[in-house]
Amino acid sequence: MKVMKFGGTSVGSPQRIKNVATLISGKGKNMIVLSAMSGTTNSLIEISEAVKADDPQLACKLISSLEERYSGVIEELLTTQDARERTRTIVADFFNDIRHTISSPESPLLEKQIVARGEMISTNLMHAYLHECGVNSVLLPALDFMRTDEHGEPDLPYISKHLNQLLEENPEADMYITQGFICLDHEGNIHNLERGGSDYTASLIGAAIMAEEIEIWTDIDGMHNNDPRFVDGTKPVRNLHFEEAAELAYFGAKILHPTCILPAKINNIPVRLLNTMEPDAPGTLIDNNLRSACIKAVAAKDNITAIKIKSGRMLLAYGFLKKVFEIFEKYETAIDMITTSEVGVSVTVDNERNLDRIVEELHRFGTVTIDRNMTIICVVGDLEWQNRGFEAKALDALRDIPVRMISYGGSNYNISFLIKAEDKTRALRALSAEIFA
Repeated sequence: MKVMKFGGTSVGSPQRIKNVATLISGKGKNMIVLSAMSGTTNSLIEISEAVKADDPQLACKLISSLEERYSGVIEELLTTQDARERTRTIVADFFNDIRHTISSPESPLLEKQIVARGEMISTNLMHAYLHECGVNSVLLPALDFMRTDEHGEPDLPYISKHLNQLLEENPEADMYITQGFICLDHEGNIHNLERGGSDYTASLIGAAIMAEEIEIWTDIDGMHNNDPRFVDGTKPVRNLHFEEAAELAYFGAKILHPTCILPAKINNIPVRLLNTMEPDAPGTLIDNNLRSACIKAVAAKDNITAIKIKSGRMLLAYGFLKKVFEIFEKYETAIDMITTSEVGVSVTVDNERNLDRIVEELHRFGTVTIDRNMTIICVVGDLEWQNRGFEAKALDALRDIPVRMISYGGSNYNISFLIKAEDKTRALRALSAEIFA
């Protein structure tokens, strides 16, 4: 069995729902994971914001507007009156649930309860269309098996037990459909997986059922070797190691969230990134096989702040770095890059929420310098230190671009450069010209 996940743009219109239905039909008894139709989640968040702002009139207006949009989707998607009426009733129930939810605006999980309806509606639409086409799909509600523990992490034993039980109860199905992103927390409240969304759901399901493969279908043909928004002529990377894919995802490749592939990696389940607009394109295969001695891709992470602590008196003192890192831990601020010398340590962060307090405490150890509006450029591949020449190629490509920091050796899979945000496009193009020409 495969897990096939489709994002919001892939099911963003009646025609696209039909295209996905054609794509998944006849492919075997697979598990289909769907996101909400594109635009729906934003509309539901807008509704919850109106409730929080104590504007029930606006909230009701937004609910009616979204419900009307889905009425048009149902009319275009389904052909028989019976199927339309049945689906309208189901969708109307979801919108009535939203109206009931907003009557208790004090709920701390209000937004999550409202937003969850997006995935519920999209899966019911797909289920209805497949049945009208004669496909015996079975809808398995994610809230019946997807749960997080008291730490907010997926409870994989629970997920595996309850999902496999549902599969055993429905052996006659041609395929199974479920919602991405949504789950229950350990107290039974509607929640969501937050990091990675529906991709994370697909990976967790794949691990729970030990799937043959996990397919992530989006609107681009795999992970490219550079950012096509800034660099012309980029190409899909055909094969990536899980570690390489995680580095690219963390450092800016938007097609995949870095967390979501971990369950697949641990359980050695291949992940394939595919394009619903070009279903015959090979996409990108991610697995535990390392294709050695080559650079695979370049990615960029924006909105980075660099912090330099200069203290010749304390740097070499026992415990100095520990004290510095404890400040970042205290304010729950993750560090992306770090470099040290005999007189200073430089780090980067992508979250300035507690920056003022962090800097105030760091002043105890020396002079603190801040550089804002920076970008991390990450070069990813098999970069074992014995592989000669790769770091030189990357450095040579950036010979005309000022580099604030370089991180090399912390991972076997990347070299990272910190540059000014204004130099980002030039750097990405220079690296492509030098490495992939």
